[in-house]
Amino acid sequence: MVATTSFRGRAALMAGHCAGMVDLVALPVWVGVLISFYRFDPQQAGLLATLFLAGAVGASLFLAPIFHLLVGRWVAAVGFGLAALGFAVASTTSSFGVLAVLHIGAGVAAGAALSVTHGTIASSANPHRMFAVVGMALGVFGIVFMAAATNLVAARGGATLFQIFAVVMVAGAVFALLGFPEKDKGTLVSQDKAASLKLPRAVWWGAAGVASMGLVQSMMFSFLERVGADRGFSAQAVTAVLIALGFVNLIPAALAAWLEKRWSVRSVLMAGPLAQALLVLVIVNGSSYAPYAAAASVFAAVMIFTHTFAFGALAQLDPSGRALSATPAMLMVGAAIGPILGGTLVKQFGYESLGLAAVAIDALAIYAFTRIPKSSGQKNLIGATV
Repeated sequence: MVATTSFRGRAALMAGHCAGMVDLVALPVWVGVLISFYRFDPQQAGLLATLFLAGAVGASLFLAPIFHLLVGRWVAAVGFGLAALGFAVASTTSSFGVLAVLHIGAGVAAGAALSVTHGTIASSANPHRMFAVVGMALGVFGIVFMAAATNLVAARGGATLFQIFAVVMVAGAVFALLGFPEKDKGTLVSQDKAASLKLPRAVWWGAAGVASMGLVQSMMFSFLERVGADRGFSAQAVTAVLIALGFVNLIPAALAAWLEKRWSVRSVLMAGPLAQALLVLVIVNGSSYAPYAAAASVFAAVMIFTHTFAFGALAQLDPSGRALSATPAMLMVGAAIGPILGGTLVKQFGYESLGLAAVAIDALAIYAFTRIPKSSGQKNLIGATV
């Protein structure tokens, strides 16, 4: 049996998190390639990304209630394998309709794999710290991805991006097959009890807050590269920002792990959406390079840092692991709407409209997070179920 504390177990969870959360790294390049190489308009490009994320949401919502019954190793390996196949086929076509179907299918497969990955992380002895570890892995992956993808796509064409996605998914499948860990039994509620317990109301509010931040994240992140290009910044300058973003993303997960016992979860959850909205306003309203570069380079870090604290809090609220096996749904129900919403707003009203939307949505996130009790332990939530 492979444990979550073993090297193999952690490696599989890190690889699964990177493969399943590829959108958190790749959305600017993804949407940019669909616009610049495939000649889709912003709305169409956003829709394709949305379809992938919507597929992941559907898979996560379906599997989360039965997480305790699933064999994570096989769900992850098969899921990532099918996603790899979908992206490999996508690299052979430029038809919008075919790409739409393949994006949905790849999203369902990757979402299923990511669901069991996050559920297993949630059932580990210290979910906050384990999620920080896989978050650091995502930061390293982001640097490598941005450096490789931007150069390879520029040299070989847009289809190369889908080939890269396929390779990433194959890696996720191989790591899962060789080392996906078992759930830590000592930290889980018994399977029968897990199936019958109702979730605390605070879990639903927390999920709503994470989904709202995920919506703003994907809405802005999808057009981060396009904002820079359309402001007249050179391709090299925009690429430098994306690579810098990858380096910055190494910091928030490690910082969140270090600050786990030092900072109030509630304070982080209040400040995160506010910071996110302010960064969007800077990115879309500035005309010079320096403010754009500074805000863009730390934009994703705010989501990673805040979500690590939210993940730990929700793991305490629901030790069964069911709620956090739905983490892809929490993130991606918002993220799925983001690209198409962003594309529609940009097409109709310009990039500045993204800032107004971010303020409104992040205000909802702050309200949702206020509904999580200051002490998020299970013992404080007796009677607070729905």
